[in-house]
Amino acid sequence: MTEYATTARIATPAASETDLAARIVSLVGSRLCHDLISPLGAIGNGVELLQMAGEWPGLQKSPEMSLIEDALHAARARITCFRIAFGATGGAQRVSPAELAALIADVERAGRMRVTLDAPGDHGRGHVKLMMLALMCLETAMPWGARITIRQQGRDWTVSADAERTRHDPALWAWLDGPRPGQPEPAASEVHFPLLGLAAAEMDRRIRWSLTETGAEIRF
Repeated sequence: MTEYATTARIATPAASETDLAARIVSLVGSRLCHDLISPLGAIGNGVELLQMAGEWPGLQKSPEMSLIEDALHAARARITCFRIAFGATGGAQRVSPAELAALIADVERAGRMRVTLDAPGDHGRGHVKLMMLALMCLETAMPWGARITIRQQGRDWTVSADAERTRHDPALWAWLDGPRPGQPEPAASEVHFPLLGLAAAEMDRRIRWSLTETGAEIRF
């Protein structure tokens, strides 16, 4: 089901420029991810057909084919994660336990994080969006790998990480508290920090965070 293409238009309630910008960014994310996932699927189908073809003996187990497969799986995993983290949420959309488990598997496949999930039941897509953005923040702070625990109790979520070392950048993490005058602009690879702050504010959620030399925690 297409997330952005629709003939029906829903009136947008009056909002601040910041809220409107956040919604537009989410719609752009939905559009990009939706349009990219289809050609990636087609590439995957093409790879499978090549592997089944008998004209090229040994192709299936060749290092070239393994390289293509690994790159394809990594790209599909990233797009799946981006679709939740950067896409539009929709008020009533839910994420089932099976979908959430598959999403966490994609997170692990795409990076060096090992995740323990303690969040039974299904969840609103908005909450899962915040969770995914939080995971991306932790990945930026711990690019060498980390052990992540995601815990949900009532309406409260905690995403915590333990690692051998962290990239300590309090100025970047300050974006989780919302934009302030004079803040240094994040790099494109760090855009999830301000997006998490904006998405949480849009849901009337307050981000609480801590960062140490060997770990970090984000609560909302």
